[in-house]
Amino acid sequence: MPKLTAMDEFFVHQIPEPLPAVVTHHEHWRESLFFIVHPRDRLGDVIILTMATFPAKGELDSLQLGRIDGTSTIGRHSRPYDGDPHTLTVGPVSVQMLEPFKTVKIDVVADPAAPVSLDLTFTARTPAYGLRRGTMKAGHEIIWDQSHMVQSGNFNGTVTHAATGTTYAIDDWWGQRDHSWGIRNHARCPFWMWLAIQLPDGMLSVWNWELTNGARIYADGCWSPADGGEPVPVVDFRHDLHWTNADGNEVSYERDGADVAGIAGRVEFTLEGGKVVGLEAEGRWAQRYGPVGGGLSEVLVTTDDGRTGTAIYELTGAHHHRYFPIARAENLPR
Repeated sequence: MPKLTAMDEFFVHQIPEPLPAVVTHHEHWRESLFFIVHPRDRLGDVIILTMATFPAKGELDSLQLGRIDGTSTIGRHSRPYDGDPHTLTVGPVSVQMLEPFKTVKIDVVADPAAPVSLDLTFTARTPAYGLRRGTMKAGHEIIWDQSHMVQSGNFNGTVTHAATGTTYAIDDWWGQRDHSWGIRNHARCPFWMWLAIQLPDGMLSVWNWELTNGARIYADGCWSPADGGEPVPVVDFRHDLHWTNADGNEVSYERDGADVAGIAGRVEFTLEGGKVVGLEAEGRWAQRYGPVGGGLSEVLVTTDDGRTGTAIYELTGAHHHRYFPIARAENLPR
């Protein structure tokens, strides 16, 4: 007998199964929310909160990551479905969609296992943008098959660092939220780059996937203006970035990035209609990913026409001729 949930009472089904079932049963199928918060005009603290559901395991989890007072913050909470796979609460963490695509409340109450307590509200400053579905296989094996939504916003509220007990006000910090769903076997992905660039007049964002040799599998993103206008799709994307060490000099990632402290270099977006936006960036780790490689860097950006902003650059993967020259996984897509 299939197990029904409260959400099965609503007109939300997409396949002829109860909602806990997904179209492709897979150990790496997940649906996740991702929030990242940082200052507008400088490199500073970075607040990262995730929440995800894993149908194959019947579990939800939440990660609290980032950097506060120069110290990494790492925490994880989880809970079994136990008949409720849809309520956005995991231990001390809760997410409330107060107004779809406009206002989201995220909270982490004080908890011995939580490195930070959060009381933050996301208010959209750009329209949301839905990326087209992307797929990658190794032979007949699915490595990645996923859809994705991105949106820029202002964050307001407070964060309390558990290690020091200090509470900080978050006043109109910039950031981005993502909502993705599908299959993603992170450890078997050769390379992806995700950029969330915040400028005074809007957001530039792209998700770019490549094989080990640099051949592009997928790229999608947009320029989403802060005046409420329609997002403009990215139709081409070029990158010329390099890892840097603690002295700001270029360095190879080698296998595990032991000497890497940050990222720098140039990217170019070509928008629908032909406009090209070039940016120079330089910054430092916000969150390393350990065995799966790379991670999130907080960077300062300057466009070719003189606009300045802050951004998050995510580079991760198991093997890429430029960014991850020594493989950390086998049987990768070719």
